[in-house]
Amino acid sequence: MGSSDKIRIGLIGAGNIGNVHLQEFGKLGEECEIVAITDAYLPLAEQRAQQYGIRTVAPSPEALIERSDVDAVIVAVPNQSHAPLTIQALQSGKHVLVEKPMGLNSEAAKDIVRAQKKYGKTVMVAHQMRWEWLPLQVKSQIEQGELGNIYTAKTGWYRRKGIPGWGTWFTRKELSGGGPLIDIGVHMLDLAFFLMGEPKPISVYGATYAEFGPRKKGIGTWGKPDWNGVYDVEDLATAMIKMENGATLTLEVSWAVHMNTDSSPFVHIMGSEGGAYLRGNEGMFLTEKFDRTVDVPLKAPEDDEGGRIRLSRHFLECIREGKTPWTSAETGLRSNLIIDAIYESSRTGREVKLDWSL
Repeated sequence: MGSSDKIRIGLIGAGNIGNVHLQEFGKLGEECEIVAITDAYLPLAEQRAQQYGIRTVAPSPEALIERSDVDAVIVAVPNQSHAPLTIQALQSGKHVLVEKPMGLNSEAAKDIVRAQKKYGKTVMVAHQMRWEWLPLQVKSQIEQGELGNIYTAKTGWYRRKGIPGWGTWFTRKELSGGGPLIDIGVHMLDLAFFLMGEPKPISVYGATYAEFGPRKKGIGTWGKPDWNGVYDVEDLATAMIKMENGATLTLEVSWAVHMNTDSSPFVHIMGSEGGAYLRGNEGMFLTEKFDRTVDVPLKAPEDDEGGRIRLSRHFLECIREGKTPWTSAETGLRSNLIIDAIYESSRTGREVKLDWSL
C-alpha cells in the first residue's frame, strides 16, 4: 500500500454502531473508502450499502474478511463475536478496529493479543471517550505536570433506568460477557487509565448486584425487549483497583439504580498539585494558588469535530505509519482482566490479583 493509496475498509455489522463508523469514516474520504459491508441481517447491509454507496455486500463476515480488496476490517457486532472475527481478520492479513469490549472475557482478549503479535497487523479498540476534546485538554495539562503525582481517581456512569434490550444478548452473560460493567464500565476504565498515565493494575476488589433486571425493572428505552429471554447479568458494579505504582482507581457503574444523579459519565483525577473533574461535556481544573483554592471551568467548544472522527483518523494513521494505537490490544486486555477480576471478586468476596501472562 502506497502512502497516497486509500485504505480500503470492510465493515462487519450494519447496526447502530456500524452506522456511526460509516458516518465518521465517510468524512475521511480522501484517506479511506468503505468497499464492503455485511451483517447477520443482510437486508440491513444492503440498505446501508445503497445509502452510503458501498459497492459490495458480502454474504458473511468470513467472505468479507477473505476479500483481496479489503485492507482493514471494522468489527461492530455483538460481544461474543469480537475475538473470533478479529483473529480471523488478522490471520487474513487485515488490520482491525474492534468495538468495545475487545473480548468477551480475558481469555478471548489474550487470544487477540497473541494473534496481533504473531501477524503484526494493527489492532485498535474503538474507545472514543479518550478522543473527546475535554479529556485531551486535561491530558495535555497532566503531561505538563500541572496535576503533579496522580495518586487516585474515581470514575463512573450511573444510569437510573437504563437496562438495554432486556432478554436479548445484552442481558445474557454468555453472549455479552456481563452487564453495565462490561457495557459502559469498560469505557470509564479506558478513560481513567488514559488520564492517569496508563499505570499497570495489579489487583481488584469488587462487587456486583442484580436488584432490578431479574424483576424486569429499570428498563431503558434502548433496544427491543424479549420478555421470554434471559437476564443473568448485574445491573450495578463497584470496584477498587490497585496499581503497581501505588495509585488506586474507584469504579461505579449502573444500568439501574435508585439514585438522584446526573446520568453523564464522570471522572475525578486527584494529583498532588491539582485535580481535574470531567462530567459529560463539561469539566474543571482544581488547584491552589496563594493558599486559596482555584477552579478553572472547561467546556468543549460547540464546533469541535468530535472524538469519533479523531479516533477514525488515528486508526488510519496507525495503519499507514505502523504506529501502536493509543487503544491497543494490550489496553483492551487490561480492561478485560479488570472486568473478569471484578466478577471473580464479587463471587468470592476476596481481592483478586491480575494474571498478565500470555
